[in-house]
Amino acid sequence: QVQLVESGGGLVQPGGSLRLSCAASGSIFEIYAMGWYRQAPGKQRELVARITSGGSTMYADSVKGRFTISRDNAKSTVYLQMNSLKPEDTAVYYCRARWDEYDYWGQGTQVTVSS
Repeated sequence: QVQLVESGGGLVQPGGSLRLSCAASGSIFEIYAMGWYRQAPGKQRELVARITSGGSTMYADSVKGRFTISRDNAKSTVYLQMNSLKPEDTAVYYCRARWDEYDYWGQGTQVTVSS
């Protein structure tokens, strides 16, 4: 069993930055592939970025060049650095951990980009 707790969301102006954190507990963090997803009102949840256990990353086209995913296995934490934020980035952001048939989600953190 893995527990995931996101933090770092909030209200930011367009062009601003936020860093989300997802702290994991309860299992061997380094074996899990980690991902950040988001869900805006009235829309389906979508993948934002993910990082494998080996550190390989991938990004949605909409965030390439603006967002960076990273992980610190010593702290059992995955991060999402978000720069040049746009109003369309407004959503609830969720952390996900996957390994084999195991699949866990955090409770989400709200990010609102507005002037």
